[in-house]
Amino acid sequence: MRSGLKLALVTLPLALVGVGILALIIARNPPPDRNELAERATAVRVIVAQSQAVAPVLTGFGVVNPARTFEAIAEVGGTAEYVNPSLDQGAIIPAGDVLLRLSPADFNLAIAQARANIRASQARLEELTVSGENLKAALALENDTLALKTTELDRAESLLAAGTASPAARDAARAVYLAQRQKTLAIESSLALLPTQRAAQVEQIAVHQASLEAAKLNLARTELILPFAARVASVSVEVGQFVRVGQVIAQFDGIEAAEVQAQVSVAALLELLQATQPGAEALATDPSAMTETIRALGLSANVQLRLGSNVLEWPATVERISDTIDQKTGTIGVIVTVETAYSSARPGIRPPLTKGMFVAVTLSAPPVMGFLVPRSALRDGKLMLADADDRLQFVPISPALLQGEFALIDAGLEQGARVVVSAPSPAMAGMLLDVTEDTTLTARLQDAGQVE
Repeated sequence: MRSGLKLALVTLPLALVGVGILALIIARNPPPDRNELAERATAVRVIVAQSQAVAPVLTGFGVVNPARTFEAIAEVGGTAEYVNPSLDQGAIIPAGDVLLRLSPADFNLAIAQARANIRASQARLEELTVSGENLKAALALENDTLALKTTELDRAESLLAAGTASPAARDAARAVYLAQRQKTLAIESSLALLPTQRAAQVEQIAVHQASLEAAKLNLARTELILPFAARVASVSVEVGQFVRVGQVIAQFDGIEAAEVQAQVSVAALLELLQATQPGAEALATDPSAMTETIRALGLSANVQLRLGSNVLEWPATVERISDTIDQKTGTIGVIVTVETAYSSARPGIRPPLTKGMFVAVTLSAPPVMGFLVPRSALRDGKLMLADADDRLQFVPISPALLQGEFALIDAGLEQGARVVVSAPSPAMAGMLLDVTEDTTLTARLQDAGQVE
């Protein structure tokens, strides 16, 4: 007990002395330097905004169809006497070739009958002319006879009045007079009917003449001629087959030009139009007005066909807009015409643009000035910029056109502004940036906006 107390009395003063010495050393030494935490810069890639001419483009897809088609339809019935030997599916037939010839026998008979009817009617007309002359001569004679009978009747009346003739004699003279009068009236009646009979005969000749022309026309219709060079799409006739009126004997696809109805998004089409024609949104429900606007803008078109690794192209002309909008897909058809569908073909190298090919159609509007930026640089309607102090800024932007992976900006962006194209995470306004210019992306943007 006592030894423990002695140990405490010895160690406690020593501990107090040590603490005092340590406190004195700490008090005499200066405090350590404080290190401030440095702000870290976030690495980002930027492009420098450069105004350039950009041609707004829009791509749609569709199936090739011939611009002109022809159905060879029989206008008269008959037996097929001749069928063009080249009339096979897939064959190309030049314009003016005879496709089908029906037997002309029945139609030649109809022509002969019509001509015979005309001759008979003309003979009847001549007969009426002669009859008229004869009736006039007979009427003159009968009038002379009537004059004599009238004189005899007057004499009989006088004698009866004088008492020198009997009433029977007067009645006999009167009967003779009336009989002669009846003959005269009959001839006059026949003469009066002659003009009507002649007119009816003239009309009958006209009817027979019309029958003759119809027979000639039907004879001409026994031959079906191809009006323009075309490829045979289908055939349904053979030699010796009876062809009915209205029967389709073959169908043809014109080879002079081809049409493609490319389905494009209505919203994308309006964006393209708005880039060059303000107020185009009013045309969304009026395809006819949209057609007039497209024609006024002078849109150009290009048709592309992919064959393996090769892409073949044809220049095209924008013709019109289809009459309806597909409410399910929100698309509308833009119809373009390719005039060189066949003429530019080279066997083994470049095939013709034929029916059924699935192609892409690119529509191009006149160039507009603006800034082309990556579409991914837009976040919730804002564009991220690096200011002069390498600080992050958010600028509200409404793109004039979204074109593939790029966006066209025509307002709200200044020349030379640095657009952040690799978004930091998290992105906070005012944060410090470590800026690196993306020259590869800049070159891509310049190529994408290049106007040919």
